[in-house]
Amino acid sequence: MDPGRPSWRSRVWAVALPLLGVFALFLVATGIDGPGAGQVVPAVALALTVSVLAWAFARTRAQRHRYEEELAAWAAERAAQTERLRIAADLHDLVSHGLGLITVRAAAARSVRGPQGDAERTSALADIERASRETTIELRRMLGVLRAPGAAPLRPAETLTDLPTIVDAANAAGLTTSLRLHEVGDVSPGIQLTVCAVVREALNNTVRHAGPGRSRISVHRDAESIVVDVEDSGPSAGWRPQPGSGHGLAGLRERVTALGGTLHAGPEQGHFRVTARIPDRESP
Repeated sequence: MDPGRPSWRSRVWAVALPLLGVFALFLVATGIDGPGAGQVVPAVALALTVSVLAWAFARTRAQRHRYEEELAAWAAERAAQTERLRIAADLHDLVSHGLGLITVRAAAARSVRGPQGDAERTSALADIERASRETTIELRRMLGVLRAPGAAPLRPAETLTDLPTIVDAANAAGLTTSLRLHEVGDVSPGIQLTVCAVVREALNNTVRHAGPGRSRISVHRDAESIVVDVEDSGPSAGWRPQPGSGHGLAGLRERVTALGGTLHAGPEQGHFRVTARIPDRESP
Protein backbone atom coordinates (compact mmCIF):
# COMPACT_ATOMS: atom_id res chain seq x y z
CA MET A 1 0.00 0.00 0.00
CA ASP A 2 1.17 3.52 -0.76
CA PRO A 3 2.51 5.02 2.50
CA GLY A 4 0.73 8.29 1.76
CA ARG A 5 -2.65 6.72 1.17
CA PRO A 6 -5.20 7.48 3.93
CA SER A 7 -6.21 4.47 6.00
CA TRP A 8 -9.38 3.87 7.93
CA ARG A 9 -9.63 1.79 11.07
CA SER A 10 -12.50 2.58 13.38
CA ARG A 11 -12.03 1.93 17.09
CA VAL A 12 -15.64 2.70 17.90
CA TRP A 13 -16.75 -0.90 18.16
CA ALA A 14 -13.66 -1.74 20.19
CA VAL A 15 -15.13 0.64 22.79
CA ALA A 16 -18.86 -0.03 22.34
CA LEU A 17 -18.79 -3.82 22.55
CA PRO A 18 -16.76 -4.00 25.78
CA LEU A 19 -19.14 -1.44 27.33
CA LEU A 20 -22.12 -3.60 26.46
CA GLY A 21 -20.27 -6.65 27.78
CA VAL A 22 -19.47 -4.94 31.07
CA PHE A 23 -23.07 -3.84 31.45
CA ALA A 24 -24.32 -7.36 30.76
CA LEU A 25 -21.94 -8.78 33.36
CA PHE A 26 -23.16 -6.16 35.83
CA LEU A 27 -26.76 -7.24 35.29
CA VAL A 28 -25.86 -10.89 35.70
CA ALA A 29 -23.91 -10.19 38.87
CA THR A 30 -26.52 -7.98 40.52
CA GLY A 31 -29.61 -9.72 39.24
CA ILE A 32 -33.05 -8.13 38.94
CA ASP A 33 -34.46 -9.00 42.37
CA GLY A 34 -36.62 -6.51 44.14
CA PRO A 35 -40.03 -4.97 43.66
CA GLY A 36 -40.44 -3.43 40.21
CA ALA A 37 -36.96 -4.42 39.11
CA GLY A 38 -38.32 -6.93 36.62
CA GLN A 39 -39.66 -4.06 34.52
CA VAL A 40 -37.25 -1.19 35.25
CA VAL A 41 -33.96 -3.02 34.77
CA PRO A 42 -34.79 -4.47 31.31
CA ALA A 43 -36.06 -1.05 30.21
CA VAL A 44 -32.89 0.67 31.40
CA ALA A 45 -30.76 -2.08 29.82
CA LEU A 46 -32.57 -1.68 26.50
CA ALA A 47 -32.22 2.09 26.60
CA LEU A 48 -28.51 1.90 27.36
CA THR A 49 -27.95 -0.71 24.67
CA VAL A 50 -29.79 1.36 22.05
CA SER A 51 -27.88 4.47 23.09
CA VAL A 52 -24.50 2.76 22.83
CA LEU A 53 -25.37 1.22 19.45
CA ALA A 54 -26.72 4.52 18.11
CA TRP A 55 -23.56 6.31 19.25
CA ALA A 56 -21.37 3.63 17.67
CA PHE A 57 -23.21 3.75 14.32
CA ALA A 58 -23.18 7.57 14.21
CA ARG A 59 -19.51 7.73 15.14
CA THR A 60 -18.59 5.08 12.57
CA ARG A 61 -20.54 6.86 9.86
CA ALA A 62 -18.82 10.18 10.62
CA GLN A 63 -15.39 8.56 10.57
CA ARG A 64 -16.19 6.80 7.31
CA HIS A 65 -17.33 10.05 5.72
CA ARG A 66 -14.14 11.82 6.82
CA TYR A 67 -12.04 8.93 5.48
CA GLU A 68 -13.78 9.07 2.09
CA GLU A 69 -13.10 12.81 1.86
CA GLU A 70 -9.42 12.29 2.68
CA LEU A 71 -9.21 9.42 0.17
CA ALA A 72 -10.80 11.55 -2.57
CA ALA A 73 -8.35 14.38 -1.87
CA TRP A 74 -5.42 11.92 -1.93
CA ALA A 75 -6.61 10.42 -5.23
CA ALA A 76 -6.97 13.88 -6.78
CA GLU A 77 -3.45 14.78 -5.70
CA ARG A 78 -2.06 11.54 -7.11
CA ALA A 79 -3.85 12.18 -10.40
CA ALA A 80 -2.36 15.68 -10.53
CA GLN A 81 1.12 14.30 -9.83
CA THR A 82 0.72 11.67 -12.53
CA GLU A 83 -0.38 14.27 -15.04
CA ARG A 84 2.54 16.51 -14.13
CA LEU A 85 4.94 13.60 -14.67
CA ARG A 86 3.39 13.06 -18.09
CA ILE A 87 3.82 16.73 -18.87
CA ALA A 88 7.46 16.51 -17.73
CA ALA A 89 7.97 13.63 -20.19
CA ASP A 90 6.33 15.69 -22.92
CA LEU A 91 8.61 18.57 -21.96
CA HIS A 92 11.64 16.36 -22.52
CA ASP A 93 10.35 15.35 -25.95
CA LEU A 94 9.54 18.94 -26.84
CA VAL A 95 12.97 20.28 -25.93
CA SER A 96 14.74 17.38 -27.64
CA HIS A 97 12.77 17.88 -30.83
CA GLY A 98 13.11 21.67 -30.91
CA LEU A 99 16.83 21.73 -30.21
CA GLY A 100 17.40 18.83 -32.57
CA LEU A 101 15.65 20.65 -35.42
CA ILE A 102 17.64 23.82 -34.75
CA THR A 103 20.93 21.90 -34.65
CA VAL A 104 20.28 19.97 -37.85
CA ARG A 105 19.10 23.00 -39.83
CA ALA A 106 22.08 25.05 -38.71
CA ALA A 107 24.56 22.29 -39.54
CA ALA A 108 22.95 21.55 -42.90
CA ALA A 109 22.92 25.23 -43.93
CA ARG A 110 26.55 25.66 -42.94
CA SER A 111 27.62 22.79 -45.16
CA VAL A 112 26.03 24.19 -48.34
CA ARG A 113 28.50 25.86 -50.69
CA GLY A 114 28.15 27.80 -53.89
CA PRO A 115 25.34 30.03 -55.15
CA GLN A 116 22.68 28.10 -53.23
CA GLY A 117 24.38 28.68 -49.90
CA ASP A 118 22.87 32.09 -49.18
CA ALA A 119 19.35 30.92 -50.03
CA GLU A 120 19.75 27.81 -47.88
CA ARG A 121 21.05 29.81 -44.94
CA THR A 122 18.16 32.26 -45.23
CA SER A 123 15.70 29.36 -45.26
CA ALA A 124 17.48 27.71 -42.33
CA LEU A 125 17.34 30.91 -40.27
CA ALA A 126 13.60 31.15 -40.90
CA ASP A 127 13.14 27.53 -39.80
CA ILE A 128 15.30 28.08 -36.72
CA GLU A 129 13.36 31.20 -35.78
CA ARG A 130 10.03 29.37 -36.15
CA ALA A 131 11.24 26.34 -34.16
CA SER A 132 12.65 28.55 -31.40
CA ARG A 133 9.45 30.55 -31.12
CA GLU A 134 7.22 27.45 -31.04
CA THR A 135 9.45 25.72 -28.49
CA THR A 136 9.57 28.79 -26.25
CA ILE A 137 5.79 29.20 -26.31
CA GLU A 138 5.23 25.55 -25.50
CA LEU A 139 7.84 25.62 -22.74
CA ARG A 140 6.14 28.60 -21.10
CA ARG A 141 2.76 26.90 -21.32
CA MET A 142 4.00 23.65 -19.78
CA LEU A 143 6.01 25.37 -17.05
CA GLY A 144 2.93 27.40 -16.18
CA VAL A 145 0.95 24.19 -15.80
CA LEU A 146 3.64 22.60 -13.64
CA ARG A 147 3.76 25.64 -11.35
CA ALA A 148 0.01 26.09 -11.08
CA PRO A 149 -1.73 24.63 -7.99
CA GLY A 150 -4.41 22.01 -8.40
CA ALA A 151 -4.84 19.40 -11.09
CA ALA A 152 -3.08 19.85 -14.42
CA PRO A 153 -5.43 20.18 -17.39
CA LEU A 154 -5.79 17.09 -19.51
CA ARG A 155 -5.38 17.07 -23.27
CA PRO A 156 -6.30 14.50 -25.91
CA ALA A 157 -3.88 11.57 -25.96
CA GLU A 158 -1.95 10.89 -29.15
CA THR A 159 -3.11 8.03 -31.36
CA LEU A 160 -1.70 6.19 -34.35
CA THR A 161 -3.27 8.82 -36.58
CA ASP A 162 -0.73 11.31 -35.14
CA LEU A 163 2.24 9.32 -36.49
CA PRO A 164 2.32 11.18 -39.85
CA THR A 165 2.49 14.49 -37.96
CA ILE A 166 5.43 13.20 -35.91
CA VAL A 167 7.14 12.07 -39.13
CA ASP A 168 6.53 15.45 -40.80
CA ALA A 169 8.15 17.20 -37.83
CA ALA A 170 11.20 14.93 -38.15
CA ASN A 171 11.41 15.59 -41.89
CA ALA A 172 11.26 19.31 -41.18
CA ALA A 173 14.32 18.81 -38.99
CA GLY A 174 16.25 17.46 -41.98
CA LEU A 175 15.50 13.74 -41.91
CA THR A 176 14.06 11.75 -44.78
CA THR A 177 11.65 9.46 -42.97
CA SER A 178 9.38 6.76 -44.33
CA LEU A 179 6.45 5.34 -42.36
CA ARG A 180 4.80 1.98 -42.89
CA LEU A 181 1.74 1.60 -40.71
CA HIS A 182 0.35 -1.87 -41.31
CA GLU A 183 -3.14 -3.02 -40.44
CA VAL A 184 -3.07 -3.48 -36.69
CA GLY A 185 -6.78 -3.74 -35.85
CA ASP A 186 -8.09 -2.21 -32.64
CA VAL A 187 -5.31 -0.92 -30.41
CA SER A 188 -5.93 0.30 -26.88
CA PRO A 189 -5.41 4.05 -26.28
CA GLY A 190 -2.51 3.52 -23.87
CA ILE A 191 -0.63 1.40 -26.40
CA GLN A 192 -1.21 3.97 -29.17
CA LEU A 193 0.19 6.71 -26.92
CA THR A 194 3.27 4.59 -26.19
CA VAL A 195 3.81 3.81 -29.88
CA CYS A 196 3.89 7.56 -30.59
CA ALA A 197 6.34 8.08 -27.74
CA VAL A 198 8.66 5.34 -29.11
CA VAL A 199 8.62 6.81 -32.62
CA ARG A 200 9.22 10.38 -31.40
CA GLU A 201 12.09 9.45 -29.09
CA ALA A 202 13.76 7.27 -31.73
CA LEU A 203 13.57 10.08 -34.33
CA ASN A 204 14.85 12.62 -31.82
CA ASN A 205 17.85 10.37 -31.17
CA THR A 206 18.44 10.06 -34.91
CA VAL A 207 18.37 13.83 -35.33
CA ARG A 208 20.85 14.36 -32.51
CA HIS A 209 23.26 11.50 -33.14
CA ALA A 210 23.05 10.72 -36.87
CA GLY A 211 22.15 14.09 -38.38
CA PRO A 212 20.16 14.69 -41.59
CA GLY A 213 19.98 11.16 -42.91
CA ARG A 214 17.31 8.59 -43.64
CA SER A 215 15.06 6.81 -41.17
CA ARG A 216 12.58 3.99 -41.57
CA ILE A 217 9.58 3.35 -39.33
CA SER A 218 7.44 0.24 -39.27
CA VAL A 219 4.43 -0.43 -37.03
CA HIS A 220 2.70 -3.78 -37.28
CA ARG A 221 0.87 -6.39 -35.23
CA ASP A 222 2.48 -9.69 -34.32
CA ALA A 223 -0.17 -11.92 -32.72
CA GLU A 224 -1.09 -10.16 -29.48
CA SER A 225 1.67 -7.56 -29.60
CA ILE A 226 2.25 -4.27 -31.39
CA VAL A 227 5.78 -4.03 -32.78
CA VAL A 228 7.41 -0.67 -33.46
CA ASP A 229 10.66 -0.67 -35.39
CA VAL A 230 12.67 2.50 -36.10
CA GLU A 231 16.01 2.28 -37.92
CA ASP A 232 18.26 5.02 -39.27
CA SER A 233 20.82 4.90 -42.07
CA GLY A 234 23.74 5.67 -39.81
CA PRO A 235 25.62 8.90 -39.11
CA SER A 236 25.74 11.42 -41.93
CA ALA A 237 29.17 12.28 -43.32
CA GLY A 238 30.90 14.87 -41.19
CA TRP A 239 28.10 14.93 -38.59
CA ARG A 240 29.13 15.55 -35.00
CA PRO A 241 26.74 13.89 -32.51
CA GLN A 242 24.89 16.22 -30.17
CA PRO A 243 24.62 14.65 -26.69
CA GLY A 244 21.22 14.63 -25.02
CA SER A 245 20.14 14.29 -21.41
CA GLY A 246 20.60 10.52 -21.43
CA HIS A 247 17.16 9.94 -19.91
CA GLY A 248 15.09 9.56 -23.07
CA LEU A 249 15.64 5.89 -23.87
CA ALA A 250 15.80 4.96 -20.17
CA GLY A 251 12.41 6.58 -19.55
CA LEU A 252 11.02 5.00 -22.70
CA ARG A 253 12.20 1.54 -21.65
CA GLU A 254 10.58 2.00 -18.26
CA ARG A 255 7.34 3.06 -19.93
CA VAL A 256 7.29 0.06 -22.28
CA THR A 257 8.27 -2.36 -19.52
CA ALA A 258 5.44 -1.07 -17.33
CA LEU A 259 3.04 -2.26 -20.06
CA GLY A 260 4.61 -5.73 -20.06
CA GLY A 261 6.64 -5.07 -23.22
CA THR A 262 10.29 -5.01 -24.20
CA LEU A 263 12.49 -2.33 -25.76
CA HIS A 264 15.78 -2.94 -27.56
CA ALA A 265 17.93 -0.04 -28.68
CA GLY A 266 21.44 -0.16 -30.06
CA PRO A 267 23.70 -0.15 -33.10
CA GLU A 268 23.33 -2.80 -35.80
CA GLN A 269 25.85 -2.93 -38.66
CA GLY A 270 26.51 0.78 -38.61
CA HIS A 271 22.87 1.74 -38.08
CA PHE A 272 20.97 2.48 -34.90
CA ARG A 273 17.77 0.57 -34.30
CA VAL A 274 14.98 0.89 -31.75
CA THR A 275 12.47 -1.95 -31.50
CA ALA A 276 9.59 -2.07 -29.04
CA ARG A 277 7.23 -5.00 -28.60
CA ILE A 278 4.15 -4.08 -26.56
CA PRO A 279 1.45 -6.63 -25.61
CA ASP A 280 -2.03 -5.63 -26.75
CA ARG A 281 -4.86 -8.10 -27.20
CA GLU A 282 -6.94 -7.20 -30.23
CA SER A 283 -10.62 -6.61 -29.46
CA PRO A 284 -12.92 -9.28 -30.99
